[in-house]
Amino acid sequence: MRVANAIDDDSHEPILIPVDRISELLFGLFMALSFVGAMSVAQSGREEIRSMFFAALGCNLAWGLVDAVMYLVRTITERGRTLTLVRSVQNALDRKTGDDILKRSLSRVAAGLVSTMEIEAIRGRIMALASLPERPQLRGNDLLAALAIFLIVVASTFPVVLPFVIFDDVGLAKSVSRDVALVMLFFDGLALGRYAGYGSWKVGFLMTGIGFALVMAIRALGG
Repeated sequence: MRVANAIDDDSHEPILIPVDRISELLFGLFMALSFVGAMSVAQSGREEIRSMFFAALGCNLAWGLVDAVMYLVRTITERGRTLTLVRSVQNALDRKTGDDILKRSLSRVAAGLVSTMEIEAIRGRIMALASLPERPQLRGNDLLAALAIFLIVVASTFPVVLPFVIFDDVGLAKSVSRDVALVMLFFDGLALGRYAGYGSWKVGFLMTGIGFALVMAIRALGG
């Protein structure tokens, strides 16, 4: 439990952990795929394609912004929660009360893995902290992470909609776009499974299956 880093210094932490990057890319892909899947080949001219392009881009711009802002909200909320926990431990009436506060803050799985001596060691490090910030604050890395989230969601739009710019045949463009999206979903799932440490190929095929199911659902709904 790196208490000091959680409150004061995260300069050595990555801007975004892999699961955040992969999840945002998957989200952007699903959003773009839903727009592409909703296009009707028979009724789509160049103007409709242009409208779809800007609609997909606009949607991912909006949701990229929402995701970025919510990341900052979640970050400062978690930082405030950690600060409150530290202060509660420091202000506890006695050692046992401080240990109990720490135990209650752990998840059920973590609590079963940490011994009483380890809890006491954590409490000792908390008590040794010389100073604490008055309130949780956002830092430069937090803003960079929010910007990265925004760019990932927006960038995921282009590989899916680019075939409509390259090909004049709308049916061909739609097929290529769908195939590109499914391949990207597979590799994103592969990376997600590898990060989780289990069944990377299974997760890759699972993500591809979800994307295919989304396309089928859009078709069934009249797309």
